[in-house]
Amino acid sequence: QVQLVESGGGLVQAGGSLTLSCAASESFLSINTMNWYRQAPGSRRELVASISRVGTTDYADSVKDRFFISRDDAKNTVFLQMNSLEAEDTAVYYCNARRLESSGYLDYWGQGTAVTVSS
Repeated sequence: QVQLVESGGGLVQAGGSLTLSCAASESFLSINTMNWYRQAPGSRRELVASISRVGTTDYADSVKDRFFISRDDAKNTVFLQMNSLEAEDTAVYYCNARRLESSGYLDYWGQGTAVTVSS
């Protein structure tokens, strides 16, 4: 079972930047994709950014060119750098690890870290 611990959330003014971190208990070599999701109050959880085992990245249209996902393989840590933050980015951000196991793809989740953007 992959354990994930997020950090880095907080309060930031619109236009500011914030970097989230997610430390995994296992090497990324054993994980197919690492993802960042977010869930705003009253909304569904949505995929924000992902990075595959080979380093391919993908972003939601709403964050493209503002958010950047990266990872440090030596530290089993994935980052989400968030720039030009907008009030609409306010949400709880969740780290997710998706791994192909014998029973199929399994998702592991962190506890979430709250980001509040003040306008």
